[in-house]
Amino acid sequence: HFIKQDNTVMSYLKFKIFYISREMQYNNNNNPFALKQTQFYFVGIRHSSNQFWHFTILLIICFLQGWVLVGFPVSREQAIVLQEMGVAPDHVVILDAPDTVLIERNLGKRIDPFTEEVYHITFNWPEDPDKQGILREPEGLTEKATVTRLLEYRRESHGVQSSYKKICKVINADQPTVDVLSQVMTFVHSRHRSVAPYAPHILLYGPPGCGKNLQAAMIAEKYKIVDVSSGHLLKQATAAQTKIGEAVQSYVEQGQPVPDSMVLRCLEERLSKLDCITRGWVLHGFPRDIEQATLLEEKGFLMNRVFFMDVPDDAIIERLTLRTTDPVTGERYHSVYKPAPNSEVQARCQQNPKDSLEHVENELKVYHDHVTELGKFYQAVIHINADQDPHTVFEFIESSVLNPPVKRKAS
Repeated sequence: HFIKQDNTVMSYLKFKIFYISREMQYNNNNNPFALKQTQFYFVGIRHSSNQFWHFTILLIICFLQGWVLVGFPVSREQAIVLQEMGVAPDHVVILDAPDTVLIERNLGKRIDPFTEEVYHITFNWPEDPDKQGILREPEGLTEKATVTRLLEYRRESHGVQSSYKKICKVINADQPTVDVLSQVMTFVHSRHRSVAPYAPHILLYGPPGCGKNLQAAMIAEKYKIVDVSSGHLLKQATAAQTKIGEAVQSYVEQGQPVPDSMVLRCLEERLSKLDCITRGWVLHGFPRDIEQATLLEEKGFLMNRVFFMDVPDDAIIERLTLRTTDPVTGERYHSVYKPAPNSEVQARCQQNPKDSLEHVENELKVYHDHVTELGKFYQAVIHINADQDPHTVFEFIESSVLNPPVKRKAS
């Protein structure tokens, strides 16, 4: 996925990526999914509305083949719109040259009115006299118009470049095409270095009490990514008294599980926000079964790190059923790891109903019913022994996060 300004070298980039033109988009009789039959594509559209771009990029994401975007964005405002829609290129290539060279190149363009192929009177002139005779100047091609467009480009290009400064490279286009291509290909195949893992979309899955909340908080703090808990999102929606929060509250009051559709709606809204898009996220609490995992993936939220935090059942029971809370101070205690300071405090401590032996055993049964299926669904699962010191667990997670991401093959 990369953005390239200008299409000089596009015919050489034989990636399996998709071409969608504005003409195709606005033709209601054309089925865009028929494009799957073609071999090599790129996206090359100079100007269009935000709605058009939104739909176009969604199509490309559906194909899961990648894309090359030419001629857009042309301003910082448009770059921000792309980011807000979740469109994040891996590389941004800007082909540049002196103004005099660019003006000469533009004024020398000629177009075949039948095939729409582009020629140049100096660099790419056909040998066939008949072909020469039918070539025409592009409409509105004048020196004044060219200079005006160039001034507009110079005015806006710094904003585009600053929007992608960490993944952007300016390449001198005033050199042989082969040399330009070589530099573009070298850059496109390079990997960016960052303090955070590349495209951090991390899932923590495990039985209740395995330490998902703590590890997610530690990962988010270390790599400045977003900690996304499905349970916290539902509580926030309820507290904010939103429409979905009111619906969630009704299920909670009746002691019924919140429907997957409502949980997914909260997650989709949170994961689509700008901080999640630009910084990445660590998710826990959802999915809990293969149906939920499928729904999440269908929404386009794909994981590149999946950690299964393994803890024996007896250790989970010990962790949860021996927890109590002091209703006066709100302090939490554990009869083994952090006992109450005195008998008076111990006497008034209460147990959360969710920590009762019966409830914990039911939760463990649900976990064991789905863990094998989820492991097969995500394939590249990293199993962690979470029955040890939290910092030791974090060190193992961190070492796995820093390795190159593993991409699941499309089924």
